[in-house]
Amino acid sequence: MVSEKIDLTQFLNQQYLCESLTIKEVTTLIDYTELVTFNKGDVIAEIGDVGEALYFVIAGETALYAGDKAESQVGHIKSGELMGEMSFFDRNPRSVRAKALTNGTRLLKLSRAMYKRLRVEHPYIAVNLLEHAIVSLDHLFRQVSQDVSTFNSYFYAPGRK
Repeated sequence: MVSEKIDLTQFLNQQYLCESLTIKEVTTLIDYTELVTFNKGDVIAEIGDVGEALYFVIAGETALYAGDKAESQVGHIKSGELMGEMSFFDRNPRSVRAKALTNGTRLLKLSRAMYKRLRVEHPYIAVNLLEHAIVSLDHLFRQVSQDVSTFNSYFYAPGRK
C-alpha cells in the first residue's frame, strides 16, 4: 500500500495536473481518491448516467463510445489524461460510454463527495484540478472542431455543386 502510494505520487508528480503542486500536495490529492482497476471491455461510465466521479488514467487506455447497439468509438483517453469531467461538472447525463481498452486499466477516482471536501480543505489543490479539467475540455472541444472542419471539407469540397 505504501509503495503503491509512492508510485502514484511519482507518476502524478510528472503529469500536467500536478505540475504546480508540491509532493505533499500530490500525496494529499491521492488521499482523496480511490484506485480502481478495469479489464478490457469493462464499462467505466454508462450513457445516461450523471457523472458522480472524475477519473484520472494512471495505466492502460480507455475509449469513449456513442450508440447503444452499434457502438462507434468517438474518443480515446490514454495514461495521464482526465476523463468524466464534463458530466461531473455540468451534472447532465453522459452522452458517451467509457470502456477500458486494456486489461489492468488503472484509474484514480475522485468522487463528488471527496471533491467537495477537497474544495473546502485544500482549495489550492482543487483549483489546480479544476484548471486541468478546463484544459482537458478545451482539448476535447478543439479536437471535435477539427473533426467537424475535416468532415465539412470532405462533404462540401471546394468546386462541388
